[in-house]
Amino acid sequence: MKNIRMALLDMNNNRVNQGFKNIKEISEAFRESCAEPVTISTFDVRFKNEIPDLHDFDIFISSGGPGDPHQEGLEWEDRFAGLLDQIFEHNKSQQVKKYLFLICHSFQLASIHWNLGNICKRKSYSFGVMPVHKTEDGEHEFLFENLPDPFYAVDSRAFQFIEPNYDRFEELGMKITGIEKFRPHIDLERAVMSIRFSEEIFGTQFHPEANPTGMMENLKDDKNKQAMIESFGMEKYLETIDRIDDADKIILTQAQIIPRFLHHAKENIVKQTEAIV
Repeated sequence: MKNIRMALLDMNNNRVNQGFKNIKEISEAFRESCAEPVTISTFDVRFKNEIPDLHDFDIFISSGGPGDPHQEGLEWEDRFAGLLDQIFEHNKSQQVKKYLFLICHSFQLASIHWNLGNICKRKSYSFGVMPVHKTEDGEHEFLFENLPDPFYAVDSRAFQFIEPNYDRFEELGMKITGIEKFRPHIDLERAVMSIRFSEEIFGTQFHPEANPTGMMENLKDDKNKQAMIESFGMEKYLETIDRIDDADKIILTQAQIIPRFLHHAKENIVKQTEAIV
């Protein structure tokens, strides 16, 4: 029986983070639901310069994290970029694929690495439960299949992806699947919120791992609370607190996107492995 090997990449640079805790919980739930044995290993990428070996793992989840996603000349940055390319190139030629999910900071790093558009600092920090609108490609994205349009997700970022390089997307076969809420009264381009990088690689600017408990913990941080009030006003902040555990919002998003990604990856890996035995 195929042993499914998972690598969880912690991008939080030695800061305590609710998101990575949620990723581990989702991964543990996946392991418990699988008939196949699943091993889960964690890697502290930024603080300890730990990068998993491509050949030792089948599925990779790379977390969000603080700071500027543009390269600062650190060793881990080159090693992470190398892993991105290794996975992308491996999947072009090998029958048994490698699967990668990129969240927030990792999503930004990959988008910069593949030169997909303008990843720049926002005018103000964004934090809250935000609507994500599906693009035309997003309407056909199986990870979004059971989600409404728009669906709701936790947003937590100082940077944004705008002005996509569509020629580069076409060249690499990548697709934008989700965008920020359309606000015609505000003269700002909508940010890219999710990308299908390849059949095996998917990424989100938002946090699909987030749950109501973690969101409430994050709102105890005055920076997050003030960012939400400044962006949306006190009335919207109070409404979000009231709706945070609604079954059709972030609970639904958490239950759908990463779990569907993991089960799809596992099923394909098992089939691909059996096909060459």
